[in-house]
Amino acid sequence: MQIKNQDKKQGLIEVIPESIDDLWHLSHIVEENDFVSTLTTRRIQDNDSGKTRADRGVKKTFFLGIRVEKINFHKYTGMLRFTGVIESGPEDLIPLGSHHTINVQINTSIKIQKQWNKWSLDRLQQAVDSSKRPTEIIVAIEDNVTDLGIIKQYGIDYIGPIIGDISGKRNIAKDRQEKINNYYEDITKTLRQYDKINKLIIIGPGFTKNGYYNYLEENHPDLAKKSILESTGSGGHAGIQEVLKNGLIQSLSKDAKIASEISSVNKLLEQIGKSSNM
Repeated sequence: MQIKNQDKKQGLIEVIPESIDDLWHLSHIVEENDFVSTLTTRRIQDNDSGKTRADRGVKKTFFLGIRVEKINFHKYTGMLRFTGVIESGPEDLIPLGSHHTINVQINTSIKIQKQWNKWSLDRLQQAVDSSKRPTEIIVAIEDNVTDLGIIKQYGIDYIGPIIGDISGKRNIAKDRQEKINNYYEDITKTLRQYDKINKLIIIGPGFTKNGYYNYLEENHPDLAKKSILESTGSGGHAGIQEVLKNGLIQSLSKDAKIASEISSVNKLLEQIGKSSNM
């Protein structure tokens, strides 16, 4: 999260969200009756031009502000929406007092005007600080399927599955090792999409994790240096949840906030488990 401008007298702060984590923070910072404004695009119909009802009008982009009534954040789609009554904007294009939904976009500035209390300011600063934090990734690897668990502040972002085209019988395919290497490289290419990787926790119930670690040592030593191995009873999402609960990641973290976030995730997982058993 970037803080672009700040006017303490007006209670106005302009921010630029840079990730889904930032959108999640904003969904908690912005409250009902706050005023938010940003550039928005709306389809405007010309009712005086004699065009038919089938004409959908022209898309126009302009600055618009609403008094917030509803807040919706969907982490799986990466979408944050503020719905409310329009209080500012070009009156020749939009009727003041009508309702509008602002879709908050990553890397697009938004102005927030509210009564900023200490909690809100601390939450905003946390978002700013967290944008500089390295990423920790759990790699749940098995013979021919891998799931990744990206540790986010709002929970675990599951990526995958990454599928390997590997025969189950070791003596059939002469090119088995080549297929294994291709499988390992597909996993690595996915990992390379994430900047500032701090730790890779490579987990799984068998020895495939050891084979992947050896591959990293030989071909991607920078990632191998950031990797640790952990045996789990399961692979996939179940394995990721297992390693989250056993305290390993907390013990590896040098940042107390990271450990606190992971602990919150663990509590959420436990609550989900209890609810599913009821």
